[in-house]
Order: sequence, then structure tokens, then C-alpha cells
Amino acid sequence: MSDNLKRINKFLSEVGYCSRREADRLIDAGRVTINGVVPEMGTKIAPTDDVHVDGKLIESTNEDFVYLAFNKPVGIVCTTDTRVEKDNIIDFINYPKRIFPIGRLDKPSEGLILLTDDGDIVNKILRASNNHEKEYIVRVDKPISQTFLLRMSGGIYLEDLEKTTKKCQVKKIDSQTFSIILTQGLNRQIRRMCEYLTFEVETLKRTRIMNIPLDMPVGEYRELTKEEFTELNNLLAASTKTYLDNTNK
Repeated sequence: MSDNLKRINKFLSEVGYCSRREADRLIDAGRVTINGVVPEMGTKIAPTDDVHVDGKLIESTNEDFVYLAFNKPVGIVCTTDTRVEKDNIIDFINYPKRIFPIGRLDKPSEGLILLTDDGDIVNKILRASNNHEKEYIVRVDKPISQTFLLRMSGGIYLEDLEKTTKKCQVKKIDSQTFSIILTQGLNRQIRRMCEYLTFEVETLKRTRIMNIPLDMPVGEYRELTKEEFTELNNLLAASTKTYLDNTNK
């Protein structure tokens, strides 16, 4: 019997309801019940158990998973809790099937974000140790120097996070604009790095996630192509599934 048990957050992720992190939030808020009882974090369920979120029965489906690439506008928040934030990504896209974002872009940022109902792929992409590339174009409030580029690329100790950023690729585009490729996902990482060097980010746009480019107008989305999804799976083949927190830039 124990072999058929799985944690409630894993169940909600696998059936495409939300990510494991979001599931933990729902459980902590008392919005999830198992057979009518509000569970503790980490509770395991059996196949015969009834799981409800906000009173709605959650069931597994045999439908194909959805994989979307979306160009998030400035001002849209990457949350699935539509009751809390009116300018949220779910209501903005208004997709006919329940989906959730893979990771985050903070409200002042724009650019590429992936959305899906496949909880397994979320965990593989978000895990920082898998070293998956994400590329950004950033404009700051004053001219950048060679020293700035070297400091950004060499790693910066962020005191409030008590972590040093990984070495990364940074390239100057014009006097106040640069591109940066990260394989790390610290909270508001690029903004914090720039602040450390006394620069303020004016605009931040994510232009690539692994092999997926930003190639649609602001506010629009498209499905991943078969070729993109095949290459994405190849890149993820060696990745672990253990999930990590969603982060902003």
C-alpha cells in the first residue's frame, strides 16, 4: 500500500494543477483538503483519496500537456493566485486550460516566460544545479565600464542573501546596455548585482530560456514547436527532478 502513496504537493504537480511550491502555499493556507480534512505539509495520499482545492475536486486527466512561450509585459505579476493579484499572468493570458508559469519575472521586468501544466518539467528547469541558461538584456541608469562588466561576470557577493553569484557571460551592447547569461536563479539577482555596483536597472528583458528564444510580440504567446520541445527534452535528459523555489530577476 505504501508504494502507492505520494506527497500531496507532488500529486497536485503531476496532475497539472500547479507547481510543487505553489501546492505548498495552498496547503499552508488551508485551501487543500484530503477526504474533507485539511492536511499537514508533506502528507501523503493514496489513489483512492479525494483531493479538493478551494472545494473543487482535483482529478488526473489523460490530456496532452501544454507548453507555452509568453512575452510578459511590464506590470504583469507571475502568480497563479488570481484572487490576490488582479494583474496576474493567468488572467492576462486567459488560456482555456489551467497552466502555471515556470519560474518568475518580477513585475517591472518583461520578456520570455514559459507556462505549462506539466509539473515534472517545471522542477527540472528550475533546479539551479542543472545549469540551464537564461539570457537577458539590461539597461542601467549610467554608462557602464569594463570594470563593471568584469565585476558582473566574475561573481558578486550579495550580503542580504549571503551568497556569491556564479560566474556568467556579460557583454556590452551600448553605453548603458548589456546582455547577461545566467545559470543561477537567486531572487532579483540581476537587480541586486547592479545595485551592489551602484547602478540602477531601468529595463530588464529576458530573451532566451535554454533553447527557447523570445520571438513573439509583447503580450502574446505561442506553443513550443515540436523541434523546440525535442531539444528541450534532450537538454533536460540529465537533469534531476528535485524542485527549487521560483525566483525573480
